[in-house]
Amino acid sequence: MKIKQVIEHLDSLSPLHYAEDFDNVGLLVGSTDTKVTGILVTLDTLESVVDEAIDKNCNLIVSFHPIVFKGLKKFNGQTYVERVIQKAIKYDIAIFAIHTALDNARNGVNDMICEQLDLINRQVLLPQKATIKKLTTYAPENEIDQIKQALFKAGAGTIGNYEHCSFTTSGIGSFKPLEATNPTVGAIGATHSDKEIQLQITYPTHLESNILSVLFTTHSYEEVAYEILTLENTNQHIGMGMLGTLKEPMLESDFLHHIKQTFNAGCVRHSKLLNKPIQKVAVLGGSGSYAIKAAIRANADIFITADMKYHQFYEAEEQLIIADIGHYESEQFTKNLIVSYLRKKISNFAIILSDINTNPIQYI
Repeated sequence: MKIKQVIEHLDSLSPLHYAEDFDNVGLLVGSTDTKVTGILVTLDTLESVVDEAIDKNCNLIVSFHPIVFKGLKKFNGQTYVERVIQKAIKYDIAIFAIHTALDNARNGVNDMICEQLDLINRQVLLPQKATIKKLTTYAPENEIDQIKQALFKAGAGTIGNYEHCSFTTSGIGSFKPLEATNPTVGAIGATHSDKEIQLQITYPTHLESNILSVLFTTHSYEEVAYEILTLENTNQHIGMGMLGTLKEPMLESDFLHHIKQTFNAGCVRHSKLLNKPIQKVAVLGGSGSYAIKAAIRANADIFITADMKYHQFYEAEEQLIIADIGHYESEQFTKNLIVSYLRKKISNFAIILSDINTNPIQYI
């Protein structure tokens, strides 16, 4: 198996297309054509993790956080980032980072937090916009089923658990080839059918190049007439954060102790208690201050996240509790998610969960 095949599996879990613009995801070190000897999965790629990969004969590290986030101008080993890259290159260790692509995945980081808390009725807290496209095209009536099935196979027609595909009879009729062409089927339309069917179908935006390729190869026209629109609909299966519900309400103090124990947090910093039971829970792994208002709008009783600053706790406005459990603590189960997913997709292959705790923060 080559690295590019592993990346294809990871892209099925969380397409890199949906990573945040500021992020640096994908293959950071190495070649996609390299044959994989083993995969080591970690939250962070440190020197000790590269050493672990060497010891365990893993030449691919799949890391949640990217070791290279900002541009590097020197590789002289002055910083921990430079030393990691130097060692990885020296020992032919490839590094792949998934980060906010997995943050935005429906079954990603935040779903894993909900899983630890046994939350039900889960939904995305901040759904992404402009991730759904609509393709409109035309084809002879006798070709429409073949084209439809080919597009379905390429991933069109389904958004999450919903299907959307519609057909209408077009009044266009048939087209003749242009004088400069000599095809069986015309340059614009068909000469063997007196009726065209309009096909409208939706698809996730990350599949666009593949869907257009399938359309062009399946369609008999030399020049396929089509239109693509970006829909304003939010995508309930892609986005940051998640909402969920406890099966039974809990007292505030009991729930805070519960999350401290569940995530083995050194401490839980939280805003003012409101003396009401906790049942609706909002979560966002990592730095989540930008989602406070969304959690309030969703009528969450508590918002679990990390990296909150002093004044940001005031933004709770006594409408919910903000609970900061720590950055590492909120994302720690992510590597278990990746390992579990890859083991299902790749059997009889070394996929190893890193033993190293990469949390840089210590507590007394």
